[in-house]
Amino acid sequence: QVQLVESGGGLVQPGVSLRLSCAASGSIFSINAMGWYRQAPGKQRELVAIILSGGSTNYADSVKGRFTISRDNAKNTVYLQMNSLKPEDTAVYYCNAVLKRSQLGRLTNYWGQGTQVTVSS
Repeated sequence: QVQLVESGGGLVQPGVSLRLSCAASGSIFSINAMGWYRQAPGKQRELVAIILSGGSTNYADSVKGRFTISRDNAKNTVYLQMNSLKPEDTAVYYCNAVLKRSQLGRLTNYWGQGTQVTVSS
């Protein structure tokens, strides 16, 4: 079994910061990529940011310059530092990991349960 547990969401005012964390646990051999997605009401889930095992990152245009993704490989944990939050950042944020559970296993997607981020005055 593999679990992704997110934390750090909440209700904040525009302009402030939040930090999301996601820890992967269980039977894990290696993690290829970890990332954050979000889904606002009535919209499709979209990629926010992703970080590969080597450290390279990619961001949605809407968050570039405001959000930073980082990763602690030793702890199988990914973080999302969100600065200058806007009302349009309001969504449920989901952690994602692409990993192998054994050396010969295939890469498989896993998802966290989601954490609500609400930006409102």
